[in-house]
Amino acid sequence: MTTEVRELLVSLEEELKRLECWQAMPPSAEALASTTPFCMDTMGFTQWLQWLFIPRVHAILDQDSALPKGANIKPYAEEALMVEKIEATQLLVLMERFDQLMN
Repeated sequence: MTTEVRELLVSLEEELKRLECWQAMPPSAEALASTTPFCMDTMGFTQWLQWLFIPRVHAILDQDSALPKGANIKPYAEEALMVEKIEATQLLVLMERFDQLMN
């Protein structure tokens, strides 16, 4: 499963770049330190994916730690992307696949 998750993370990054949502500059340290789920109070969903989710999952895999169980990211992604006005059907497919792998 580790290989599949790594491939999924690469696909997420590629899709964010294709959607022109990949950013060169990270959010502020304060934004990254948010304790609100998905950092919804300090950044958009695609920022959260790029700056927190993708790096954290890579770190978990690099440390051979257990991946989170019961991920349910797609429902939030659907709402957040609608608010951000981003048409991201493929991104939602990838998030659904991640949710499936974690359940």
